Amino acid sequence: MDPITKAIRIQTERTNEMEHSTPLFLTSSFTYNNAEDMRAAFADENEDNIYSRFSNPNTTEFIDKMVALEGAEAGFATASGMSAVFSSFMALLKSGDHLISCSSVFGSTVTVLNKYLPKFGIEVSYVAADKPEEWEAAIKPNTKMLFLETPTNPGLDIIDLEFAGQLTKKHNILLNVDNCFATPICQTPIQFGADLIIHSATKWLDGQGRVLGGAIVGKKELIHEIYLFCRSTGPALSPFNAWILSKSLETLDVRMERHASNAFHLAKALEGHEQINWLKYPFLPSHPNYAIAIKQMKNGGALIAFDLKGGIEGGRNFLNNLKMLSLTANLGDTRSIASHPASTTHAKLSEADRLAVNITPGLIRISVGLEHKDDILQDILQALDQI
Repeated sequence: MDPITKAIRIQTERTNEMEHSTPLFLTSSFTYNNAEDMRAAFADENEDNIYSRFSNPNTTEFIDKMVALEGAEAGFATASGMSAVFSSFMALLKSGDHLISCSSVFGSTVTVLNKYLPKFGIEVSYVAADKPEEWEAAIKPNTKMLFLETPTNPGLDIIDLEFAGQLTKKHNILLNVDNCFATPICQTPIQFGADLIIHSATKWLDGQGRVLGGAIVGKKELIHEIYLFCRSTGPALSPFNAWILSKSLETLDVRMERHASNAFHLAKALEGHEQINWLKYPFLPSHPNYAIAIKQMKNGGALIAFDLKGGIEGGRNFLNNLKMLSLTANLGDTRSIASHPASTTHAKLSEADRLAVNITPGLIRISVGLEHKDDILQDILQALDQI
């Protein structure tokens, strides 16, 4: 059965009413018929639910669908994307270990890497997304994990997953990939050798800006360690949010097809605009990593990035002149969203640090929604005309 069909048809539990759509299981705990059944559940001798902090039919259904879509062996659902990222580090790394991260990653992930992991004795170093030939030199005897995003945030660089998979296998280290921007509809990193896949389900997986959520899928033995960590520390996804996300996955394929189609239309129309220095979209031949993108991605995704000639002020003026696109701290919505990283999400970094990860003063990131493509384009064009 195709994974897209599985994402629609997987259903973990029904009541005696035999409902077609999975009901909500809004309960903190579960009961047993007798003491022996309860003992067996706590001894992990069966898969009976115990407590919704770590097991609930709604979260099970959501993660089963994610496992199917990513081609993984197992998974665990968390309260947010960042709790998924942090749990994947803390469950599998220990004091004295070394983690390598791509330098172009989400700002909160950078905070975790720079401020919190060192408190636990975990060493962190960075490699440039556009210099994979230097990655092997960064590997040390105590290196245990390579963490990366592709496409990167926010500059949309593309990292060669096949190269990363071969490198980590050669040195027996874990490959941990944040697949949030692409979604499993666009790419499945496990087929290139990834051991773990991270998602902020808040983004495209929900797709409508309604709930927070996270997911970690991958090899069974690794997920078991993550499960044990999360079971005790409690970054739990609520059953209600899991129910929303599970239903959202049933339309992920058709939504991403429209998102990507809209984004490609915008990218082609905006490339070469007189107010734009450069524009990046993975499936444009002008993208520096175009050959890699078409090798590992099924479509170019739903994000475009471009650099305005007006710099910081040009970026602010562009946002202020938008009439339809939303200005909000999110992406992956039905509604198109514009952001200017240099004055918002990455404003606290020095200009040198921003430029080191290709965040230019005039960088604009557009999360392309499901509105009519011409309406999105016209709003962007009229804002560009007023810079």
